[in-house]
Amino acid sequence: MKTKTYQNHLTNGSSSESSSPSPSPPSSPHRPSRAPQCRRRHRSKAHATLDILVGFLFRRRIRVFVLLPLFYISGILMCAGTFSIIGRPQYLPGSLYRSGKVFQELWPKMQLDNASAIQLSTVWKHGRRLKEQIRCTNSTDKPVGSQAPSGYLVVEANGGLNQQRSSICNAVAVAGLLNAILVIPQFNFHSIWKDPRQFEDIYDEDHFIKTLQGHVRVVRELPEILMERYGYNISNIPNFRVNAWASAGYYLGSIYPVLRAQGVIRISPFANRLAMKVPSNIQCLRCLANYQALRFSTLITTLAKELVSRMIKKSSGTGGKYVSVHLRFEEDMVAFSCCEYDGGETEKKEMKSARERGWKGKFNRQDRIIRPGLNRLNGRCPLSPLEVGMMLRGMGFDNNTSIYLASGKIYHAERNLAPLLQMFPHLQTKESLATAEELSSFKGILVKNWTGLCSQWSTTYGLDLSHTRYTSICFPHGYSSRLAALDYTVCLFSEVFVTTQGGNFPHFLMGHRRHLYDGHAKTIKPDKRKMVLLLHNTSLSFQA
Repeated sequence: MKTKTYQNHLTNGSSSESSSPSPSPPSSPHRPSRAPQCRRRHRSKAHATLDILVGFLFRRRIRVFVLLPLFYISGILMCAGTFSIIGRPQYLPGSLYRSGKVFQELWPKMQLDNASAIQLSTVWKHGRRLKEQIRCTNSTDKPVGSQAPSGYLVVEANGGLNQQRSSICNAVAVAGLLNAILVIPQFNFHSIWKDPRQFEDIYDEDHFIKTLQGHVRVVRELPEILMERYGYNISNIPNFRVNAWASAGYYLGSIYPVLRAQGVIRISPFANRLAMKVPSNIQCLRCLANYQALRFSTLITTLAKELVSRMIKKSSGTGGKYVSVHLRFEEDMVAFSCCEYDGGETEKKEMKSARERGWKGKFNRQDRIIRPGLNRLNGRCPLSPLEVGMMLRGMGFDNNTSIYLASGKIYHAERNLAPLLQMFPHLQTKESLATAEELSSFKGILVKNWTGLCSQWSTTYGLDLSHTRYTSICFPHGYSSRLAALDYTVCLFSEVFVTTQGGNFPHFLMGHRRHLYDGHAKTIKPDKRKMVLLLHNTSLSFQA
């Protein structure tokens, strides 16, 4: 500002001199010493002004550079907390697995307390009685297949036993909706379940077809003319991709015209491909398929009934009544949940390896952030065997209660099942109820496509097919569907059913039990969000 004013003053002064009307005498010669002195004075004033301006900006920049880091550090302190800076993080209550410590504190008191034992005969005020006849339809239902069929419906069911069951029920409903002929569903081989069994290995095919007569026509395979058209390979039939939970209107508007034009349509995968809300007569087909048409094969049914009988006998101390628990604590389930328990670094490495084997980098994506504590607080972590035991003892089930444990191979079973067995010594599984020979018929059946070749190897080369190098080829890696069918049946007839993680197994079972006992079937479904808060308190008391 001063520099600009000074320049204006000079300009105004010189112009007035040039425009003066009166003559002036000749100017005296300038002294050489005054001009340089004046210029030095003017230069020093300009430099001083510039120095002030630069100094102001410099000091302001210094303040910015000083204040920005301070704001940044204070923001970190506010968001992360003081303890995170010094390496001592604070966790939200319930976000850490502390159930082991809680159990160590409570176990001495549990051993002394049996006064509040629940009587299984009184857990439901209405007496349970099997319904003599189960009907999903009545005379007012509109017949579905009264007109000429529109074509053939081919579906491929994926997942485990009960996800496949869901696909079958939906396939029956869609076939009725489209007035199509249903081909017996194919089961996809899954990388996790690793069970190559097909429909006839799990269910009674003849009973399925016969029960649906008059509602939906079912055939075992496509007619010769269609098989020839597609090179005797069902996979050559163009696959129609359907979004999950598609409405009945979508099937009628988009699928039906294609089915009429081609004579056959294939939908894969087929899990959850039909909305829950459908016309009542179509919903009745779901009911008919699930509760009447789908009956386990003779091999499964025979052993399952025997296991139920043995479980009742072993529950003589509680009047033949027992509690069934569906426990989801297999290695793949723990890995998929991205939760942490008390296994330390070893557990973390094992879970990371299991996720990579089962899901091939799905959990390593940049947009995938694993937060075990948040998963636990949101109730997404499977209950451990220890937590199930403490929950039941806290509810009043004493150590005389008979427990049937429905589960796959428990992650580190010897260590994780030990406390549950301490709390409930009368605990049974399918492996404890059945003999090794009985279960061998489930585990040791040759895969159909390899039967001839494996037998030839055994005869020609004298190979021991039970050796690990041959079992991977001649025998299935998994037989989970048949074993899950045994668990399903034993749980179906229990006095109380406990679900710990959700999924298709408990959903189907709870509905089946309600249907079977006219609604009078007790189910325990814990609120895991509240449980993790309760089990975080190591000073928790155990009182009758």
